Amino acid sequence: MDDPNTASKPETLVACPECDLVLRVSAPDKGQWVRCPRCRHPLVRPPEDRHLTPALAVAALVMLAVALSFPYIEFQRSGIGESMTVLDAATKLAAFHHPELGLLVFGTIVVLPALYLLAVLWIEFSLGRRPRLPGTRVLIRALHYCKPWMMADVFAIAALVSLVKIIGMAEVFLKPGFWTFAGFALFLLMVVQRVNPLVLWTRLEGPPQAPPALRPGLSARLQHYQGCEQCSQLQPIEHQHCDRCSARLHSRYPDSIQRTLAYLVAATIACFPAHLYPIMVTTSLGNTQPATIISGVLQFIAHGDWPIALVIFTASVVVPFGKILALGWLCLASRREKPLDMPAQMALYRFTEWIGRWSMIDVFVVAIVVALVRLGNLMSIDPGPGGMAFAAVVILTMLAAHSFDPRLIWDQQQRRTDDYDALERRA
Repeated sequence: MDDPNTASKPETLVACPECDLVLRVSAPDKGQWVRCPRCRHPLVRPPEDRHLTPALAVAALVMLAVALSFPYIEFQRSGIGESMTVLDAATKLAAFHHPELGLLVFGTIVVLPALYLLAVLWIEFSLGRRPRLPGTRVLIRALHYCKPWMMADVFAIAALVSLVKIIGMAEVFLKPGFWTFAGFALFLLMVVQRVNPLVLWTRLEGPPQAPPALRPGLSARLQHYQGCEQCSQLQPIEHQHCDRCSARLHSRYPDSIQRTLAYLVAATIACFPAHLYPIMVTTSLGNTQPATIISGVLQFIAHGDWPIALVIFTASVVVPFGKILALGWLCLASRREKPLDMPAQMALYRFTEWIGRWSMIDVFVVAIVVALVRLGNLMSIDPGPGGMAFAAVVILTMLAAHSFDPRLIWDQQQRRTDDYDALERRA
């Protein structure tokens, strides 16, 4: 965990944030992952070329500026045309009495990604000079919280789904904003993959100090220590804030199971209006046709677009309900004393946490077609009340996944081991 530029690689102790195992690690080679040997959680991976990260961030911001300045998609039917920009995907929703949905779209595809990239540039510039720039520590902590809510890549995929949906209605033309936004999403993804808070804290504060008398191979909590999720510094369990990075410390997330179950109940309730009410309303030559999520899937199937129907059905039906069931099971597993297949439990948790944001595809599809198909009495598409309800389902299930503490399952499983029982008696 030492600075990658140093020649020596002294070892230190860190606690895995997903299973709480105390590990003895040293600085990895550039581009090499350090993973927890028990749960396989990726702890740190120094980038091969540190200077490439700010270059990619600048390129992404330039791409975003160009994408916002030029048309995104153009739509023509019967000699009447309409074009949209990326910003129209949010502003048109607000114009049709869905300002919350418009704000959600704008925030997740433009505001948060832009702030994230600016924060990365500020941090990289600060780490290369003395004294450090003000706010560097706050920005490094903020990167961790922004990452799950940036959805530019989901919006780019939603645009492709939208094209399949509307290409049978009229001619569609991809404008410069479409290609530059796709480039922005790609560069943003590359930056996110290269940024690791543990590496940034090591560059800022040096490697974390290993407390004496702490045994690797056992739970940090069992030894009355806790690891900081931001900088990996181990410190006594009584501390409420990290001595190294000032982040809030939690040996285990407060009321993790209760919070997760509350979010899941709320998401389950929101599923009913999300699937019963129309997510969009199409008007063509005076004929109004509301469409729910399921009817939209059936429409794709009727037109022979099986791959798109499968994508929409998976993202809008299978994933939300699957996340609710998976997180419900994980909450139950954290109370089970019977032996569990822990690699399978951790794989389920990580997949559930990763896949949730992709359910926003349907919301972004609505935003794109509402902004694009505005041909007056000839044809128009308006947002339906089901869109906001479905967005609520996605947000609530994501909050549930982030509220769940996987270390609780390991705590329950470890109680069956002799080492745990012996240390517990001595404690």
